[in-house]
Amino acid sequence: MAHTNKAELLTPNASNRYELKESDLPAHCPMPGMRSWDSHPKVYLPIKENGGVAVCPYCSAEYSLKE
Repeated sequence: MAHTNKAELLTPNASNRYELKESDLPAHCPMPGMRSWDSHPKVYLPIKENGGVAVCPYCSAEYSLKE
């Protein structure tokens, strides 16, 4: 999920489903690799506490933990 090249930043809230790896935790929306200037405030998502899935309360993006 994480991108390092600033030219390749993802548009936040453009997709509504994201798969995360254990290395992406702690989960938050928007995630690293997404532009943050045109998004909502960062919110941490309790993905492990919710059985490996979480929904952002701001944009309704769905995150799932890849096994």
